[in-house]
Amino acid sequence: MTMPELGGERLVPPRVILTDGVYETVKTLIMDGRIPPSSRVNMDQLARALQVSATPLREALARLESEGLVSKEPLRGYSTTPLLSRSEFEDLYELRLLVEPALAAAAAGRINAADRRELAEEMARCPDAPAERGDYRTYRELYEHDVRWHDLVARIAGNEVARQAMRRLHAHLHAFRLHGGNRSGDRTRAEHAQVVDALLRGDQHAAAAAMRSHLCTARHRTPGFAD
Repeated sequence: MTMPELGGERLVPPRVILTDGVYETVKTLIMDGRIPPSSRVNMDQLARALQVSATPLREALARLESEGLVSKEPLRGYSTTPLLSRSEFEDLYELRLLVEPALAAAAAGRINAADRRELAEEMARCPDAPAERGDYRTYRELYEHDVRWHDLVARIAGNEVARQAMRRLHAHLHAFRLHGGNRSGDRTRAEHAQVVDALLRGDQHAAAAAMRSHLCTARHRTPGFAD
């Protein structure tokens, strides 16, 4: 599949810092499906649409590659990665169910006063649930909270290898969720709060159980993959 024409429109990056603006703009195009899954990224067309040189675009694509949203092939350049198949989706959750409850338990055993403040601040930043249907810009704040929150739990747990592995999983999962129309923001916030309550109490068993419950309910409410 090749990347479709973008209609000659000018997609000016929204941020003052050029590289960050290019990154956010290209990510939005991918998450909204305007650059479809499994499509070659036409760098010349993107550079013209964004009115930038190739350098910030390459830097943005390198960041997106680290998130698993694009991949680079020798002599072919960048392509968007495919959406998850059912079997890949199930495998992803099996991995998360093995790793993330253990991380929550470890975090409950290691948490300190600074970590408690950071968790409280992150929960306060959790946005209201966006509209049931919308583009990536409406979903972005919830997406970014979810990524930050899971990353924070892994950071508190002190397992940097697991933390880096989990970071790569969220972009694929949320890209699929966006295309499937699943927002579930209110439930996500409530489930995160249950995990945080156990973490703040230092209850390792309850933290692991709450994380497992959160992952299981998220797994079964994802459109197209629920049993």
